[in-house]
Amino acid sequence: MTFKDLKIIDPILKAVAEVGYTHPTPIQEQSIPILLSGKDLLGCAQTGTGKTAAFAIPIIQQLYNNRQQNTNYRKIKALIVTPTRELAIQIADNFTLYGKYTGIKNTVVFGGVKQGAQTQALKKGVDILVATPGRLLDLMQQGYISLSDISFFVLDEADHMLDMGFIHDIRKIIVKIPVKRQSLFFSATMPQAIVALSGKILGHPEKVTIRPEQATAEKVTQSVYFVSKKSKPKLLIHLLQNETVSSVLIFSRTKHGANKIVKLLDKVSIKAEAIHGNKSQTARQKALANFKNGDTAVLIATDIAARGIDVEELSLVINYDLPNISETYVHRIGRTGRANASGIAISFCDNEEKAFLRDIQKLIGQNIPAVLEHPFMNDMVDEQLPEAKSKHKKQQFWSKNKGNKNRNNPNKNKSQHQSRKRY
Repeated sequence: MTFKDLKIIDPILKAVAEVGYTHPTPIQEQSIPILLSGKDLLGCAQTGTGKTAAFAIPIIQQLYNNRQQNTNYRKIKALIVTPTRELAIQIADNFTLYGKYTGIKNTVVFGGVKQGAQTQALKKGVDILVATPGRLLDLMQQGYISLSDISFFVLDEADHMLDMGFIHDIRKIIVKIPVKRQSLFFSATMPQAIVALSGKILGHPEKVTIRPEQATAEKVTQSVYFVSKKSKPKLLIHLLQNETVSSVLIFSRTKHGANKIVKLLDKVSIKAEAIHGNKSQTARQKALANFKNGDTAVLIATDIAARGIDVEELSLVINYDLPNISETYVHRIGRTGRANASGIAISFCDNEEKAFLRDIQKLIGQNIPAVLEHPFMNDMVDEQLPEAKSKHKKQQFWSKNKGNKNRNNPNKNKSQHQSRKRY
């Protein structure tokens, strides 16, 4: 199937062809016809599945077909609300790309920067507004934004919206939007709180679900290194110094942890930058730009700040800390192996994280191959068996885990040396 088969208009077809889109992804193929028919949509999909285009293209097309003759005074007809600045910027950029030949205008508003440039763009008039909740409500209160003419409402990354405490802001926004509208609700996971929220936003929506393993796990070469917590820094340096990779995205569970990794790598002359919520918007955008253009090869991010990171041909994702939410793992590794590309994801797992690993493997329906022979494996033995300082007991540990390696590794005939060299 092609985009033309989805009855996309020529101005948009021309634009998507220029950015290299030929065939729609599964979520695009399923969602676009639903949205063009005017129905509400509840979508469950991970990053890397193409969901931005899945809602942006039909919104642009409907606005184009219903456009007013007088474009000098534009009212905001479509509102997209998303949790982070980076993701808001990325979504706005995509709307600009897809709507290049339609005359449909969009802008983006977010906090962390002065509002002057944003309010100037609003005064000129826009058809589509992409916003983070806090800045949106602030500009509404100041009178710069009216939502009374909204025909299309998108709530993106709803699960992280709730995680970040935006539920009250979302409720304030919803009451300001006309009841008669088309609503789109996207979330990577569907816990009960999300289902309840969607019920208040949507009427009788169509549902589209792209399973995580379809989106990423089958395309990404995954491995796990069992390592003690204290040896994680040494293992990270070892991998970065001994592997040839052009770009590495490292996930830390906390902001403080991300900063510590940057300082650690700086001591061994590995240039890295961190991106997280405590960084200013200017610093975050600069770090992201440096990573995208190759000036910085290593970027350390927290999960929230990583929303909106879209780097072509990302070589490697490293989970320095395993996430305690299984779906987050799939979201992380989806940063590599995007579209039809393959990717590599490496995870560090200490003793306290083994339960997280079991949950992740259950979710994706596969065992992640373990790399049991690495320079810091003995530290893991000592941490797990503090009383086992003798060579005999360490050998027992190795024998026991060798069986685990064979059970976890579907290709038993490859040598472990070959397995290591892949990374």
